[in-house]
Amino acid sequence: MYPEQRRTDEPDRGGVHFTVLGPLEVLRDGVDYAPSTPKVLSLLAVLVMRPGKMVHIDTLIRELWSDNPPRTVRTTLHTYVYHLRRCIDQNRLAADGEAMLATKQSGYTFHINPSQVDIHRFTRLQQTGHEHQDAGDHAAAADAYRAALDVWSGAPFANVLCGPVLSAYRTELLEQRRSVLHLRIEAEIVSGRHRELIGELRSLATGSPLDEALHGQLMRALGRSGRRSDAMAVYRTLRSRLAGELGVEPCDDLQLLHRDLISEGDHR
Repeated sequence: MYPEQRRTDEPDRGGVHFTVLGPLEVLRDGVDYAPSTPKVLSLLAVLVMRPGKMVHIDTLIRELWSDNPPRTVRTTLHTYVYHLRRCIDQNRLAADGEAMLATKQSGYTFHINPSQVDIHRFTRLQQTGHEHQDAGDHAAAADAYRAALDVWSGAPFANVLCGPVLSAYRTELLEQRRSVLHLRIEAEIVSGRHRELIGELRSLATGSPLDEALHGQLMRALGRSGRRSDAMAVYRTLRSRLAGELGVEPCDDLQLLHRDLISEGDHR
């Protein structure tokens, strides 16, 4: 998370912030204090997933060792917790590492505010986009969605060896990003920015050759820009690829869009 993007109404909490939408970082004054030991970094990642909430010890064991924990698993986990607290204390990330990472009867609680994690800003900007969209202000919605996407610096937990828990969460985050990307493009098309989108949409469609939603948005942007033949060529390419790789036809929405493009030409 970029410090200049933090709102003044968010609690400072000693100026420590955590990024998960890219490499996992523990930032204070622009310096990353994340632990370098892989298992300790994975432990931190799971705790940051649930700021201020208790994480059950079984969840931590499953993430760190999957289905093959060592015989002394709880002792080993306690050692990793000790090293994480030591990292907190040595780098003055909190007044008391043991208070920040508190032991509970069945797990651990990482006492940070959700606003210290970059996912909070992403979610808040996403909600702002929804509100603008519901109000019919598509240009403002597009700006909010774009700002939400700008919070990302790479794949979630890019520097973490993810086990089953983090892998599932990473998949969820990537789906959220994909959804916001589609919403941002849709808002830009509706607000009249379709011409500026064509290059980006071609690149995105090339990277996701079976994504029907992206191809549909590319077709609409081309059609609105007076490039009907290019839009129909996109449809033909996608249809051939879907048939060859999956044995299916394009979805109903794309077929309707294609028919509308044909009809538009017939009426000229």
